[in-house]
Amino acid sequence: MTASTTWKVGPLAEASGLTVRTLHHWDTIGLLSPSRRTAGGHREYTEDDLVRLYQVLALRGLGLGLDTIAACLDAGVDPGRLVRDHLAKVEASIAALDVLRQRLRRLDDSLAAGQYPTTGMLLDALHAIGGTGPEGEHTLRRHLDDDQLRVLETRAAALGPAAHYLLEIEWPELYRRADRLRTAGVPPTDPKVRRLVTRMDELSTLFTGGDAGISTGVRAAWRDDPAAMSGEPAAPADGWRELADYLDAARSDSLRPLPPSSSAEGARP
Repeated sequence: MTASTTWKVGPLAEASGLTVRTLHHWDTIGLLSPSRRTAGGHREYTEDDLVRLYQVLALRGLGLGLDTIAACLDAGVDPGRLVRDHLAKVEASIAALDVLRQRLRRLDDSLAAGQYPTTGMLLDALHAIGGTGPEGEHTLRRHLDDDQLRVLETRAAALGPAAHYLLEIEWPELYRRADRLRTAGVPPTDPKVRRLVTRMDELSTLFTGGDAGISTGVRAAWRDDPAAMSGEPAAPADGWRELADYLDAARSDSLRPLPPSSSAEGARP
């Protein structure tokens, strides 16, 4: 890489896994702006801009909102501290995955021996793959009564190993897709968003039995304390609430029929 290397917005978006719209938005709010102009007046990103992009993505990965990231960078961030914090988050994720691997192995051994896993084993696995820990259970109790909590526990246990796919793989991916659409400026009335919400609500029904009161209580608990519910102390409450508002707006629009889809993607998010 040479000192003269520059990037236009399209190639940089592709290389970084972002969208051009996101980079344009960050430019508009002053978070990350291309600092070089060509003779023809076109704006290009420099290597210094690339360093700032890494800092933005690393801080966002630590759970900070864009306003907080801007304040940190403008005040001056120690690159070593940033990398160490980023590394700590990666190592914490690896440790959590190791716990999950051990618990799933116990589940697999039990099934291979022809034994149905105990409720305790299943709940341990659910906690390891994103279910609520003690703090999350405390938050849930502010919004659900004992009978409603019992429904959640019973239905989660009945799902057995399928809960791993639903909670660890599909559900988080649905939320990631929704948040990408939100940050890209796609309106909640867009059919892509409404299809995501429909699938989220289908999964919710598996765990709540279609009880609207339980679903409302669980969503209220996430709004109340997303850090406790997710098990991630750095979970940004404002970011979660913005996404929740976006999804609720899509739900309120879902009374209108979806237009027919011409692709497999339209049938399932």
